[in-house]
This record gives sequence, structure tokens and C-alpha cells, in this order.
Amino acid sequence: MFFKSIRISHWAALLAGATLFLGAAFTLSAPAQTQSSPASGRSAIEEVLKGFNRSHSLGQVAISPDGKRLAWTERNKEGAEIRVAPLGDLAKSERVTAATRPEQHCHEGKIAWAPNAQALAFFSDCARPGQSDLYLIQQGSPPRRLTELKGYVEAPAFSPDGTRVAFLYVEDATRPAGALAAMKPQTGVIDEGSAEIERVAIVRVNASKPEITEWATPADLHVYEFDWRPDGHGLAYIAADPPGENNWWVAKLYTQDLNGAPNDRSLSLGWVNGEPRTILAPAEIPGPLHGLQIAVPRWSPDGKEIAFIGGLMSDQGVTGGDVWIIPAAGGQPTDLTPGRPSSPAWIEWDDNKNLFATELAGSQSKLIGIHLENNAASGQPVVTATTTYFHISAAIGDGRMEMSLSGTADRSYFVFIASSFSLPPEVFYARTKLPPEVHSADIAPIGSMSRINEGIEPAWGTTDSITWKSDGFNVQGWLMMPKDYDPAKKYPMIVEVHGGPAAATVPHWGFGGLNAATFSALGYFVLMPNPRGSFGQGEEFTQANRKDFGYGDLRDILAGVDAVEAEYPVDPGRVGITGWSYGGFMTMFAVTQTQRFKAAVAGAGISNWQSYYGENSIDQWMMPYFGASVYDDPKVYAKSSAINFIRKVTTPTLVVAGERDGECPAPQSFEFWHALRDRHIPTRLVVYPNEGHGIADPVHRRDMMERAAEWFARYMPPAP
Repeated sequence: MFFKSIRISHWAALLAGATLFLGAAFTLSAPAQTQSSPASGRSAIEEVLKGFNRSHSLGQVAISPDGKRLAWTERNKEGAEIRVAPLGDLAKSERVTAATRPEQHCHEGKIAWAPNAQALAFFSDCARPGQSDLYLIQQGSPPRRLTELKGYVEAPAFSPDGTRVAFLYVEDATRPAGALAAMKPQTGVIDEGSAEIERVAIVRVNASKPEITEWATPADLHVYEFDWRPDGHGLAYIAADPPGENNWWVAKLYTQDLNGAPNDRSLSLGWVNGEPRTILAPAEIPGPLHGLQIAVPRWSPDGKEIAFIGGLMSDQGVTGGDVWIIPAAGGQPTDLTPGRPSSPAWIEWDDNKNLFATELAGSQSKLIGIHLENNAASGQPVVTATTTYFHISAAIGDGRMEMSLSGTADRSYFVFIASSFSLPPEVFYARTKLPPEVHSADIAPIGSMSRINEGIEPAWGTTDSITWKSDGFNVQGWLMMPKDYDPAKKYPMIVEVHGGPAAATVPHWGFGGLNAATFSALGYFVLMPNPRGSFGQGEEFTQANRKDFGYGDLRDILAGVDAVEAEYPVDPGRVGITGWSYGGFMTMFAVTQTQRFKAAVAGAGISNWQSYYGENSIDQWMMPYFGASVYDDPKVYAKSSAINFIRKVTTPTLVVAGERDGECPAPQSFEFWHALRDRHIPTRLVVYPNEGHGIADPVHRRDMMERAAEWFARYMPPAP
């Protein structure tokens, strides 16, 4: 829809501010090629950055339950602000803020509508810069501050009757929850007992003054996601023992009654008064969900069942798998989408027999409907029909969860933010309660409802969706053309491998440090493959690289390179590879397995799975992928460790990392760089201070882009 989509089924197969950085930088041999002008490279990078900076960045969008108003957040240099407008006329938007002066700028967002659509809750740090509190604004009244907090907060949600707001809260937090943020310095006595625990807190809407909230969940459980019980007297949540950044991969599904005393209904459904009850522990059940991850718990409207997403997921918050359902009283979970060639990411009930789900299916983001009936013989729910409401070649989401949408109370209308490689973010709508003939693959009842970024054009090339064959799989990926592409010329190509591995490259506007847009603007083809292990083609495909890191997935990537070279004017002597996190590992591993890549940039990579096991703060994620700990089966870790094949490397490799990365610790990059230096392979290592798994400082991100661009320009320069 947003750009040309092609199917090729026959295919067989950064230097400013350098004094800020820690670590060492070495170049050990002179390049044979002539380096392109650094000035021209930086000029192209500047154009890409201008393109991003001209666009308005949308953080979240929320439609009121009655469908009459829209609220959204816009990020800016000073922070973030909230706008509210009538649904039919977004040009009449007004700022909603806790600021006391028009010129005051704060960080405001994480919005939630009250069930009656008459109030909006949001977090703001206007009263205390750097510390968010919960505010409530009702039409015609100024915002009221409801809380007096000290710590990290997110995910506000009204109770069904609108009298309370629950949210996730890490009291006395020194960093955001999760493993992506920079870890605390590892000095002194290292004790997991000092872990910062995220809990569900609740505040009353009618509080007469800012108050300390009441805790809804116990102090010894770290909660990741939650949902109100339909009667408002209980919760369902995904939680694990602390430390939270490590144990999400072994989290369980709990329910908890919030009533003062049990009643007949709560007892009949198995709710235990005031204490969390384990409903599902994936590590303790047999079947296809055994040892996998769960997310997005959602009560059915009658409170009898809980739906969730279950599958192999490698990062908290990056959700994909199958849609499952389990009785609220506990029991055997049922897979509603077994064998479906897609990766559902988010769900919402319509009524007790119908669910909505968003999913990634190949190159498409989709909204589907799932209709349930109880099997007469077994009494188990079965899917009798599915409906596709829309599909779109774009990244979608309302800013809360992976691919989540914001809907009206009757679920007839959903809103979300969509963007692609060619179009910056805009607010879109989808209508679901229309005549059946309207809902088809070709007549999608969706459209854009904003013009926030109208007229902004990309400073990089166009993008095609491509597919190719590899080991019997149909592998999908994206090919970004060089800017000002001329098919009569030969171009170099950079392969950019996504992180995860349970993730996918999805067309979107806005890029991180090592990004396709920059390379395209500099005159490169950029191949962004979604090899086995990725989301988008079902659980069998996502699980196909278990105990096989770097082998089948690398074959998929190389087959994609073959396919592109067969159809596009790519110079096979100027092909490079880059990636971050899992993509950084694949970059390190690839250059030990093939001499096909003439240059490489490895970001936050993993060079030695055996030493990594004892260095990282998230070792629980490795068990589903490797099948055992490194202490019980070191061979399965050794076979995928790039360091064990270091003698085969000939590719000049730039290595970059964050100093306080807990997911892919910097020692892994030191180890790879040290080995390359010892082997006299051209290499350089840059470690960015105080950065976690994602490089957050804009100065660091720009430096990294410039360094990567100049590295590739040195060893595989673009055409003049």
C-alpha cells in the first residue's frame, strides 16, 4: 500500500565528539581502496537527520471510549506534550498539560481515557522535573495531581467503573524497568536482593490531595503487564521473582482478588482473596508452550477466561507467538492459532465469543478477528472463523505495547499510528463493525485521519519487499534502493540484520544508530532480511534456529544476497554486513564463516556464548534457545561462538558497544576486537560511556552513524 511490493518466488536460493568515548581505537593495516570524501558522507548523513527532525514524532494515540475525541502525544526537543481534539477535526486540537505557564515544557504522556470518556489520566513531571506523577483532567476543569511518587511509572489503566487508576511503579527506581536501559554500575557487593521491583499500584480518582498509592501486588513479584478483571475487583498479570530484567523469560500468569472478602462468584471462578494465584507456569506444563514466554493477558468480558500471547520471544516487550486461552480458574491452555503462518502480537476481546488480534504476516501488519465456539464433546474453545479487517505494509501501534491498537468501548473503531520507510508517522483509523462484504483483502476499511507530517519526503531511496527460497523456507526481507538509484550503475550493498532473533524488520519511519536510511543516502543497496528465527511466518519459523544460531539463519541471509545479486545491479565485490544485538552476533559470526563480506560493523554483538552466559544480566533467555545451561551443555554454546572460528576472519570489522549494556555486555565486543587485533585484521573498537543496550545519547548515535559510514566507505566505497 505504501510502496511497491514484489514477490520473487523463482529465486533459489561517525568522528565528531570522539573524545567522549571509552575503550580503544586501532586500525592495523592500510585499506587497499580509496576512501570516499568524509565531507560528502557527513553531508548525506546530515540530510537524513534533517528528514527525521522535520517530522513530528508521535508517541501514543488514544481514542475516547465513546468515539468522540482523540488524544495523542508528540515528542519535541523540550520533552513531550499531549494534544486532544474532536475525532472529526484534529486541526482543532488543544494542549492538555499540567504546566502552570504556557512556555513551560515538561515530559507528559502515557495517557488513558476513563471508561465514561469524561476524563483523561496522564503522567507529567511538570510539578517535579524528572519525576512523573499521575494527573486527571476532566472537561472544563484544570488537571488534578493524584499522586506523590518517587520512582519509575508506566502503563496507567482505569478500573472498569472508573473510580481507580492502576499503573506499574518501581519505587525509588534508579533506572527504567527492563534490560534495555543502562545497568547500574557493577561495583561493591553484587547482590540480587537489591533488585528494583516493578509492582501494580492503585490510586483513587476522587483523592482529595496527592497521595502515596496503595500496592495491589506483593513486594516479592516483579510485574510486567496486567489487566483489570471485568468487575474491577481483581487483576490478571504476568510476573516473576526478581530480578525483573532477568526473569521475564520464566514469568507466570497470576490472578489476584482485590476484594476485601471473597464472594460466591469469586470462589466459583477460583479466585483467592488478596493473594496471587498461579494460573499458568509455562516451565511446568507439557506441550508446545512448555518453557516458552507469555504476554498480553486479557480477561474475557464474563471473567471466565484469560487470553494471552504465548511463544518463543527473545526480548521483553517484543511480542509474538500464538493466541492462547486458559480458564480464569486455571487448567490446560488452548492454542487458538496453531500453525498459523503469522505472529500475533496483541489481543483484545470484543465479546465472549470474539477476539481481535494484530499480527505480523510476512510483509504485512494485520488486524484479524477470531470467532470462538465451545466444542460440544470436549468443552474446549475452538476457532470456527477468522476475519481479516485490514492489512498494511507498515509498522502499526498506539504506543502502549507491541502492535497494540486503541479502540472504542464497542470495538467498532480502532486508531493507531502507522509509518513506513517512505511515509512519516500519521494517525490511522480502522472500522470493524461494517457489512461483511466491505472486509476483504482489497477493500480495507482503514484510512489516515491526520496530516501531522504532510509534505515530508524521505532523503533516502525507495524500498521493495522481496522473498526468496532457503532450505524449504520462504524467507521475506526488505531491499532499500540507493538514493537516486540508476539501474544502469553497479552499487555496493550492506546487509543489515535485525536484533532479536525473535523480532522482524518492519517498514517504519525513524531509525537508530546503524540504519538503512543513512546507508541508502550514501549510495548503497541495503538488504534487511527476516531469516528463520524472525517473527512473521508462524511459530515453526520462529523456532527454526533453536540450538542452531548462525547456521540456518546465515544460510537464509546468504541466499537473500544471492537473490538480490541475481536481479539488481549489485557489485558482489562490495557487499558488507552490519547489525545490532542479535544482528551484531550474526555480523561477528558471518565473518568467521564466509569471506563474502568485504567490511563489517558489529553493534552490541556476542562473540563467545560460553563467556557471555556468565557476563550478562538476562541469562534466562538462553534456556529456550540452547536447551540447557552452558554448564550442562557447553558444546551447544561453543558451536555458535564466533571466537572459536576467529582464524577464518579476513573481513575488516568495526566493533561498537555500550559501556553498561546488560543484554550484550561490552566484554563480548572487547573479546572479538582483541582477537581480530591479534590476527592483524583491520579493526576498531568504540565503547560509548553510560549507554545501555540501546544507544540513547543523540551525540553518540550520530558519532556511531558517521563511524559506520566511513568504515564502509573505506573498504567498499559507493559509486561516484
